[in-house]
Amino acid sequence: MNFDLLRHDVIPLGLIAGALICFVAYWLVWSGRDTVSLTGAWVKAGAAGLVALMLLLDAALFSSRLRADGLLWLMPLGLFFGALGDFALARPAARAFLAGMAAFALGHLLYAFALWQRTADLNDQFAALGAAAHGLSIGQGLALAGLLGLLISTEFWLAPKTGTLRWPVRGYVLVIGVMAAVAILLVEYRFARVVQAGAALFVLSDLLLALRLFVVASPKAKRVLSLMLWPAYWCGQMLLMLGALGYWTLLKG
Repeated sequence: MNFDLLRHDVIPLGLIAGALICFVAYWLVWSGRDTVSLTGAWVKAGAAGLVALMLLLDAALFSSRLRADGLLWLMPLGLFFGALGDFALARPAARAFLAGMAAFALGHLLYAFALWQRTADLNDQFAALGAAAHGLSIGQGLALAGLLGLLISTEFWLAPKTGTLRWPVRGYVLVIGVMAAVAILLVEYRFARVVQAGAALFVLSDLLLALRLFVVASPKAKRVLSLMLWPAYWCGQMLLMLGALGYWTLLKG
């Protein structure tokens, strides 16, 4: 048996195929429901968890063309915590909801730290090559202003409707805001735009989730929001992973 083929091709492709099946199955069967069965919760977690497992296990992705001393591994670890959050948010208990928010918040912090460190490394490498420093662009400034406006606006349309969850929700809003801000501030480099698109879709999915959970009352509107937020969320996570693989490629002097 060719174990290298099994390790580098068969297992990763199998995990990716499994993740795609979980994504589609959850979207078609469970995403529009008010309550999700335990089976649905596991399927939901598998959509991101299998990709995280593939990236964490396949060391070849990190050794052949990426920095061995980098923090790329924090990205799939953050995705793994996202999968834990997916499972928790699919369960009915209030404590499960809080656990899910905490898992996602930790994932966002891991994303933010890894991306911030990689951006700092790239700036140092560009400086060593004599390249001009990368300042804040007009587009980045406008994106940061828009993000800040969105975060502040949640105090008016979201926080008053969250009841006893007001402070946990506020904390989560702050954390995802930090992750999104770090993504906006990425230095112009390979796949940076893909990472930023993933972060934007993640923010969009959380915006849709907040509307569904706390603002919208119509069952029909809730179902539409659920059907929209699941692909936005999953595609956002996958773009973050794909973008990270490109953003961590070696800079050739």
